Order: sequence, then C-alpha cells, then structure tokens
Amino acid sequence: MRNLLLLGGTGEALRLARELYGHGRVRCISSLAGRTESPEKPPGDLRIGGFGGLDGLSEYLATEKIDLVLDATHPFASQMARHAHEACRLLGIPRAKLVRPAWVAAPGDRWSMMPSIAAAAVFLRFHPAQRIFLALGRQDLGAFVPLSEEETRPRWFLTRSIDPPGEGVALPKGEHLLARGPFTPDDEKALMQQHRIDLLVTRNSGGSAAKIAAAAELHLPVLMIERPPLPPGERLDSVGAALSWINLHAV
Repeated sequence: MRNLLLLGGTGEALRLARELYGHGRVRCISSLAGRTESPEKPPGDLRIGGFGGLDGLSEYLATEKIDLVLDATHPFASQMARHAHEACRLLGIPRAKLVRPAWVAAPGDRWSMMPSIAAAAVFLRFHPAQRIFLALGRQDLGAFVPLSEEETRPRWFLTRSIDPPGEGVALPKGEHLLARGPFTPDDEKALMQQHRIDLLVTRNSGGSAAKIAAAAELHLPVLMIERPPLPPGERLDSVGAALSWINLHAV
C-alpha cells in the first residue's frame, strides 16, 4: 500500500479523492488548508490546517511515510506549490501538480491582463469604471479599499465569499454577498445586471467560466489576473491524467 498525500481544496481534488476511495494499492490522505468554515469533505483520511512552512511539510512527509504527493491546490496557491516541490525534491518523493487549464480570451472579449492584484488596483485608478465586481478571494480585497474611499471619485464594489469575511478583513465600500457556487452564466449575468456592474476583476483560475461568459455577453471589460509561475516538475491537466500518474507510481 502506497501513501499518497493529496493537497486539496479544489473541485478536482475532491473528485480525485472520491475516485481513490477504496483503491487497493493507494491510501489517500487529503489535506485542506482550513480557510473555509464548512468545506465539502472528501472521503477517506483527512487533515485540516497548515503544515508550518517548508520544514513542517518535510517533517510531515517523513513522519507519515508519504510515498507520493499530488498537488491539486488552487492555481494561485503558489507558496504551497513551491513548498511541495522543494520538500519532495529534498526527500526524493515523486510529485506532480494537477492544474486546470487557464481561460483563454475569445474574439470580442474585453480583457486586460494584469500581473498582480496590486497592478489591477493601480490600473483602476485611471479607469472610468464606477461599479466593479471583485470576483477574488477575501485576502485580495484590501488592495481596493483606497479606491472606494477616494474623495473625488469613490468606486463601488461588489464582493462575494462563502464564509463571512471575519474580523480584520478589509472590505472596500459597496455590498458583500455570502454565497456558495457553482453559479451558472445566467446567475452571474443577473447579478451583474442587478448591481449595474461595469467591470469585472477576476483571477485566471480556470474551471467554471460562468462569470467570464456573463461578462462577455454583457460586453463588460475584465481585468484578468495572470497566474503565478509554477515550480518545475510534472504537470497534469485533468483528474483522469492524475489517476493515471498515481496508478503508474503505485507499484
């Protein structure tokens, strides 16, 4: 029996854990960061919480006798990806990164590519948009607070999260919604129309493109945050490819 650490938190990781449950040659241990109050829990062994940096992850891999690591974290979880790469390199553990394909602009899409959240916030200082939908994580919203507090032209922001923001989370002025997806393109279109949104800010996470389709249908400009670079190593683009990789190494 091979011990697999599945670094999760995405829909792909959840589907992979379900596929591996009861696998005759692999014991799958799913790991969640613990940032969501009520996550959908995968079957099988589960740990929740951080590892304590590179040293903590390395110690965990050694102590738990992990044979394989499949990193299925979010495409923007760059620190976890780096730590997984480095820890596995040091310990000689096979590792692969499951990363969903990025979105690609279609003809007629009004995308402006941004290298970072900070760059998007600066760009908006000179953009005429007034009512902006920030389809971002809670940790990214603080960069836009100054724009909502400008004396001459304060912007209004629509934000959304699964859990309440919590104490200490800075939200730009506007409206904050609590909702859990998946959302359909019609859902997102109605939301944007209801709040008279004139610009969307989102990260190029890939996966469900409901908000991208809605923005395209409404001819809205989009500030698309580019993905951070991935560490070197094997990359897989589907749950099926990840299963094949695991089965190849589970001998």
